Amino acid sequence: MANTPYPQSYYAASANAVPPRPALQGEVETDVCVIGAGYTGLSSALFLLENGFRVTVLEAAKVGFGASGRNGGQIVNSYSRDIDVIERSVGPQQAQLLGQMAFEGGRIIRERVAKYQIQCDLKDGGVFAALNSKHMGHLESQKRLWERYGHTQLELLDERRIREVVACENYVGGLLDMSGGHIHPLNLALGEAAAVESLGGTIYEQSAAVRIERGATPVVHTAQGKVKAKFIIVAGNAYLGNLVPELAAKSMPCGTQVITTAPLGDELAKTLLPQDFCVEDCNYLLDYYRLTSDKRLIFGGGVVYGARDPANIEAIIRPKMLKAFPQLKDVKIDYAWTGNFLLTLSRLPQVGRIGDNIYYSQGCSGHGVTYTHLAGKVLAEALRGQAERFDAFADLPHYPFPGGQLLRTPFAAMGAWYYGLRDKLGF
Repeated sequence: MANTPYPQSYYAASANAVPPRPALQGEVETDVCVIGAGYTGLSSALFLLENGFRVTVLEAAKVGFGASGRNGGQIVNSYSRDIDVIERSVGPQQAQLLGQMAFEGGRIIRERVAKYQIQCDLKDGGVFAALNSKHMGHLESQKRLWERYGHTQLELLDERRIREVVACENYVGGLLDMSGGHIHPLNLALGEAAAVESLGGTIYEQSAAVRIERGATPVVHTAQGKVKAKFIIVAGNAYLGNLVPELAAKSMPCGTQVITTAPLGDELAKTLLPQDFCVEDCNYLLDYYRLTSDKRLIFGGGVVYGARDPANIEAIIRPKMLKAFPQLKDVKIDYAWTGNFLLTLSRLPQVGRIGDNIYYSQGCSGHGVTYTHLAGKVLAEALRGQAERFDAFADLPHYPFPGGQLLRTPFAAMGAWYYGLRDKLGF
C-alpha cells in the first residue's frame, strides 16, 4: 500500500516525535467518522470526544499533511473577508453571531495548548503592516470594527512604533493584535492528535476515503476497510479531491509558497523582529513572515491558482523576502515548500449538511488556522443539536466559480492579476 510522507518542509524536519499510526484494515463502527486529520477534523474530534461521542478519524496521508502542517503558522483573527463584508451581505442577527465568533478560534488554540500541554512554540503578538496611507486607513477602520465586537487587544502603530517591532523600511505603520501570534503548525496538529487519542479517539493514517455510501447509517470506504457511523464530518478542504462532488464545484485549491532560512543567530534575528511578533502586510496578495524557535525566518507569499507546484519556489519567494529585509541577501535558504488552501468565490468558509448526517466545513481561503479550530466546535455543537452558530455559517450565500471547473482557474488568476496590479500601484 502507498505510503505518503510529509513534504520536505522545515516543519516536518523539526516535528515532535510521534508513534506511527496504522492504516484502517477491515470494518469498524463509531458515532462519528471524521474525514481528514487537519485542524478542522482534529478540532471536531476533540470537541466531540469531550462530549462523549465515539470518534474515528481517517487521514489520507499523515496527521497535518495538508495546509494544517504547512502554513505560515500565524494566529490571525476573523475571516478572509472581515466582519464588515458579512454585515453588508447578511442580516444583523447573523452578522452579530459571526462577528462574536471571529475571535474565538485563537482562544480555542490557546486553551488546547494549555489543557493538553502541546509543545508548539506558541508566541503572542501579530502585526498587520501598512505599506501606504490607504492601508493605514483600512487598519484604523479594522480596529474600530473589531472593537465594536469586544476585541480590544489592539494598538495602532505609527511609523516610529512599527520600526520598534519590525526592521523593515517599507511600512508606514501597522496594527498590533496581541491576541494574534504564531505557532509551529505541524506540532500543534500532532499535539491535538495525541489529545484525540488520549480521550479514546482513533486515528488511521494512510487511509484515504475513496467513497461515501450515503444513507441512514452512512459508510466511509477506504482501500482496505470501511467505517460505519451515525454521522460523517468531511474535513478534507483542499485535499478532499472529488470525494463529495457538490463540495468541489464551489471551491478551488490554490497553492502558497514558503521558504525558511538557515539559522540567523540570536543577534540578527532580534534586529529583524525584536519582540518576536509575526507579520503580514496589507496587500491583497500578501507576504507574511515570522521567526522560528531556532531563529530562522519563515517567509511566505504568492498564490498559484489550481494548486500546481512551482518549479522553483525559492526564486518566487526569496525576492519578496529581500524586498522586506535586504540585509539577508547572503543568507542561505534551507527549506522551500508549497501547500494548498481552499478558495471560495466569496472568500468566506462554506459550512453545511448533506442529507441528515453528513456535515462539512471547508474553504478558509487562506485564513484557516483560527477558523478551523472554531469550525470544529461549531460542527460538534450541531451534532449535539445546538445548531444556531452552525446555521449562521450555513446560511452564508455561496456560488460556483464562473465557467465551472474548466474556467475557474483562469478567471481567478485574472482577478489575482488585477489585485496584484492594485497592490503595486497602491490603490
